[in-house]
Amino acid sequence: MANTTQRDKNYGGQEKHFGQESMTQQAKDAAGTALDTARDVASSAAKKAGDAASYVGQKAEDATSAVGGGMKSLAGSIREHTPREGVFGSASSAVASTLESGGKYLQEHGLSGVGEDLTGMIRRNPVPAVLIGIGIGFLIARATRS
Repeated sequence: MANTTQRDKNYGGQEKHFGQESMTQQAKDAAGTALDTARDVASSAAKKAGDAASYVGQKAEDATSAVGGGMKSLAGSIREHTPREGVFGSASSAVASTLESGGKYLQEHGLSGVGEDLTGMIRRNPVPAVLIGIGIGFLIARATRS
């Protein structure tokens, strides 16, 4: 009988130990499931954010192209409604040509092309770029102070 009691005590102790391992395993499984769910949610959110950024970028490119078309149209209107001769005619022709070339540039290169060109210009001319930045900052500060 003593052996049986000892066995029962050992079995009871082992079952208690087995129960703790089972609960530990369940906790690990639950944590793993929660981690997988969190990864899925984060991945889905990142994909949606990427899609939204892509959509906004495409709309910005479309708007830039539309602005380019508007500039070209304005250049045509200036040419039609201004005199062709004299000082005023040469000035209006220069403005129309500039608008037309700027509009063509925006239509062909878009916003990303403007950013690349601006970056290249700043790299080639860093000191004037910094001075221009300081000047623009000064003008913005004065404009917002009043």
